[in-house]
Amino acid sequence: MQILFEHIVQLVQVRPADVRLLRGEPMNRLPVIENAYLLIEDGIIRDYGPMDRKPADRPDRRIDASGRLVLPAWTDSHTHTVFPASRYGEFMDKIRGLSYEEIAARGGGILQSAKRLAEMSEDELLEGALARVHEMMRYGTGALEIKSGYGLSVEGELKILRVIQRLKSRVPIPVKATFLGAHAVPAGMARADYVRLVTDEMLPEVGRQGLADYVDIFCEKGYFTPDDTVRILENAARYGLRAKLHVNQFTSCGCLQTAVSHNALSVDHLEEMKPEDFDALQDADTIATGLPGCSFFLGIPYAPLKRMIEHGIPVALATDFNPGSAPSFNMNFMLGLACIKGRLTPEQAINAATLNAAAALELSDEMGSIARGKKARLILTKPLNHYGEIPYYFATNPVDEIFV
Repeated sequence: MQILFEHIVQLVQVRPADVRLLRGEPMNRLPVIENAYLLIEDGIIRDYGPMDRKPADRPDRRIDASGRLVLPAWTDSHTHTVFPASRYGEFMDKIRGLSYEEIAARGGGILQSAKRLAEMSEDELLEGALARVHEMMRYGTGALEIKSGYGLSVEGELKILRVIQRLKSRVPIPVKATFLGAHAVPAGMARADYVRLVTDEMLPEVGRQGLADYVDIFCEKGYFTPDDTVRILENAARYGLRAKLHVNQFTSCGCLQTAVSHNALSVDHLEEMKPEDFDALQDADTIATGLPGCSFFLGIPYAPLKRMIEHGIPVALATDFNPGSAPSFNMNFMLGLACIKGRLTPEQAINAATLNAAAALELSDEMGSIARGKKARLILTKPLNHYGEIPYYFATNPVDEIFV
């Protein structure tokens, strides 16, 4: 089946198919074709160009994109989409002045989600996650990652990962699963004992059942140390699980260097950065993923993504969608925050949310840019004059339709 988009105001992020990751100066450029056409055949991008060069054809469907933009769908490379319920009570506690750490110390936060999750069936979790993913798609998300981490027991973690596997077959977009058993230490358990549980019982089952694509660890003061991280990563490597790690959210404690030395695919959060952290990332292949929704919700610093780009570090954007610290799946809002609070240009933000975000899930060979032969995972916007209006209208949804 052929679908032809005609009279596109701007066809955004047009690149050769072999460009799969951007760093440094190329992040400042966003190739665009004005007044363009785009031809899709059987779900694959076949041709594109300016309207005055459109070949004669008889497509099965024509879409008049006059006054609208077409660009690659967003890739949300860091989410916690499978969770039992909202934590609006903690939202009220934050308004009253409690910090994220104080709420966690009182048994809230991750531990509260783990308690509720243990009481729910897989079918109930799947129903909630399906509804969330469909809403994410309406906001332009065309691929995403989902972490476990609210189980904190062998059965609880496997339950979440099984739900993610079921979800993969129920939605029309790619979903990657990340094992985050080391998200927090269960109440009443020593950290060393829990790390042994993760390495000796959880990981072997995750590997045997093929339930995860990646491994993650909340490497942070009060949670898991660099030594814990090394032990978990070395065990995860036996099962072919590459790392996508939470690092430098509240402190810079050596976790970033540990991640880079173990060839992590991405390091996510990065709100607190020391000079040596920039140095570690500058010559690495690890992608730095900013999560501005978390900074907005918790009132903590924003990751210095602008400086990272100036240091030649590849930067991606994601939502960190979760019930405790980032309850928004609106990638368009993340672009707005990255530009308004992080001072990224729209070009840098869109590059970070499309091609580099796809690379953070090892999907940039098939999506993230407009290129012949790539899969047609696309956003058709509502009426817009320029891609810069996406972050400009920062809290709205510019998406008219998503094609996946």
